[in-house]
Parts: sequence; C-alpha cells; structure tokens
Amino acid sequence: MSKIKIAELFYSIQGEGRFMGVPSIFLRTFGCNFKCQGFGMPAGELSQEANNIDPSKYSDYKMLPLVSTGCDSYASWDPRFKDLSPMLTTDAIAERTMELLPYGKWMNEHLVITGGEPLLGWQRAYEDLLEHDDMRSCKDITFETNGTQALTEDFKKYLSVRNKHTEFTFSVSAKLPNSGEQWQDAICPNVVCEYEEYGTAYLKFVIATEQDFADSVGATAQFRAAGFKGHVYLMPVGGVESVYALNNRAVADMAMKAGLRYSDRLQVPLFKNEWGT
Repeated sequence: MSKIKIAELFYSIQGEGRFMGVPSIFLRTFGCNFKCQGFGMPAGELSQEANNIDPSKYSDYKMLPLVSTGCDSYASWDPRFKDLSPMLTTDAIAERTMELLPYGKWMNEHLVITGGEPLLGWQRAYEDLLEHDDMRSCKDITFETNGTQALTEDFKKYLSVRNKHTEFTFSVSAKLPNSGEQWQDAICPNVVCEYEEYGTAYLKFVIATEQDFADSVGATAQFRAAGFKGHVYLMPVGGVESVYALNNRAVADMAMKAGLRYSDRLQVPLFKNEWGT
C-alpha cells in the first residue's frame, strides 16, 4: 500500500480553467520545485510575506493566514510547515474522499490532484490510489502541474491503460518571470507536449501587467513551436480579493486582445481563497 504526504483533501468547486464551476475533490500533495515568491511583487523583487509567518503558532491548515503576495499555497511546499501535512495511505485517502462526496460515491464530481507540484515524487503512488475500489469509478481526473516534471515510464504505462475509460487533463500553470522563477527552468515545452499523449493539456498563465502579457505571448509561441496543441488561458494574479479585483478586468481584456481564453479564479470572490476551498 502506497503513502502520499497530503497538505489538503477537501471538496469544493473548481475555480479555474477548463472545468471552472465543476464540483471537485481536491487532493493537494506536499512539495514543490518552485517557490513563486514574485507574484504580486514589483519586477525583480521577491515576497517575504510567507517567510514571516511563524509555523509554531498553527496546528491546522485552516488556521493559516492568507498571503497577498507570493505563492498563495505556500504551506503546501515550505518545509517549515511540513508537520501540518500527514503521510496518508491510499486507503485512508480513498476513505476520506468517500466521506467528502455528497452521495458517498463518484457521480459527476471531478478529482483534482494539485499541489505544490503533484508530479514530483508522487507519480509512483497514483496507480495504487486510482485503482482503489472507491476511486476506480472516477471518470475525470486533472493534474494541476507547473509543467516541469516529466512523466515516469511506469506512470505513462498506467495512464495508457486507464485513459481508455478515464479522461485525464493536465492543467499546466507554467510560470512566467513574474513568478520569480527563471524562464529556462519554468518553460518546458517538450515536457508539456508529452502530457498531450496521455490526456488533454492546456496552459494557464498568471498575469497582471502588460509585460506579463507579452511574456505569455512569447511563452505560448515557444510551446506552439514545440507542437503543443492545447488551449491557452490567461488568469489574474491575486490570492486575496483586494489584489484579484485590481487585475481581473484588465486580464480579461488582454485575453480578448490576443484571442486567448480567460480564466477566472472563483475561489477568490466566492470563498476568499480560504484554505480548503
């Protein structure tokens, strides 16, 4: 039986991208290869907001404060908060999932495996989880990834079999320079193109400024040149409503200007982006 270190496991609606508004189980794994400290900051500056939060004061994710700059899911990868994320067996994850589903079984709900970065080290455990008796009837599964992690050979073999009766989606939030990450580390077209061999993939760029918009256009061109065929969404920066409200209309206008899709972030206006939403 496999184990996965879980930051959060909750039921909500998908707030972003292709399945916006769909009721979903969110399985947030712990760990990421990026920090994304640049979000919401002036160009070249990195947020220290999450670094100033004292982990010893919190015993539960829902007690953690929200941040207006940097990564809004900071505790799902920051080692200082690792004790808040238990290592759960796939049996325990499946059992809790059944408790969260409205009818105690999969109906029209979607499974969203997110992070952190869910394709880091946990690929080896997903077959065990998804083949669990309580999970096999889930027909729609999304991996929310930053698009830098290649699929392992074992996981590709599993996806090739399972995707005959399950729709896999790779929601790729590729990080632009506004995230604080380096272009050469974050923009990996060949990795993302391979995702398309095992399911549907789309790109989702978080932007706020005209420079971010220009970077998204440049990144899109790079992905297209490598053969990427999926849709591209632009999404506003903003983990809290005050920041989000400054960006959403402008980002929608940019998306229309470029003929790209706009993605809202429903979890911000609906739930204030609280943990567990």
